[in-house]
Amino acid sequence: MKTIMAKSFQDLSSKRQFHWTAKVSNEEQEQQEVTSENPSRKHSSNRNEEGEIENIKVHSFKNPEVSNTKTSSTLNTIHENKADDNNQLKQESASATRRKLQTVAVARLKSVLTAFGRNRSNFQQGLGTRVVGTLFGHRRGHVHFAFQKDSTSQPAFLVELATPISGLVREMASGLVRIALECDKEEEKKVSRLIDEPVWRTYCNGKKCGFATKREIGEKELQILKSVEPISMGAGVLPGNGEEESAESGEIMYMRAKFERVIGSRDSEAFYMMNPDSNGAPELSIYLLRV
Repeated sequence: MKTIMAKSFQDLSSKRQFHWTAKVSNEEQEQQEVTSENPSRKHSSNRNEEGEIENIKVHSFKNPEVSNTKTSSTLNTIHENKADDNNQLKQESASATRRKLQTVAVARLKSVLTAFGRNRSNFQQGLGTRVVGTLFGHRRGHVHFAFQKDSTSQPAFLVELATPISGLVREMASGLVRIALECDKEEEKKVSRLIDEPVWRTYCNGKKCGFATKREIGEKELQILKSVEPISMGAGVLPGNGEEESAESGEIMYMRAKFERVIGSRDSEAFYMMNPDSNGAPELSIYLLRV
């Protein structure tokens, strides 16, 4: 009986030991498995953390590049716009300068052509050192002086004096006649030819005789000059138009001769009548002065 009980106790103890050892071994195995799994988990978690850190670093490094790229592209766009604006302004200024130069060139060309036309007309109608002078007027009218380059050319200088022609004839009958025509010199006015002055103060042998006015050639004056064209030197009377005699009608008195023109300066000229019958002194002298 004791032997059976001892065996059964041994069996139980052996079973308990077996179960404890099996349990311990299972626990150790599980703990080993857990420990074997934990490093892999730790390693994977470390990898995940490193990846996240790298992503953060990448993003942290990438974002400035993106912002810098955007900033640089914006700056490039601004510079390009400024360059386009500058080019457009340059083109507009160049076109404006070109138009201005064209306008100036056209104005200069017009002025040159105008001056050429004036010089050409002056050359055709201008006066030389020997001119033909004609003094004429109605018997009750005023004196007219006309100077021509020759007997067939247009008058280059035609002036009407306030002096009656009858009074001038009396002065010439008494001796030598000196007629001075004076005009004012204006500094602001552009200098022109002396014979182009419009108004003159008149002096006859030192006495003031009113004013003289430059006249444009008209049909009446052309007709008178055409009538005396064949006469190189002399004086006489042309018949009137048959109407009642007045200051602008009736007989026309004239005197025609050759004059020597002497230019002292741009402000002084003189015309001396050339008379071969005189003793050397001109019977009539006309002076143009700008003072």
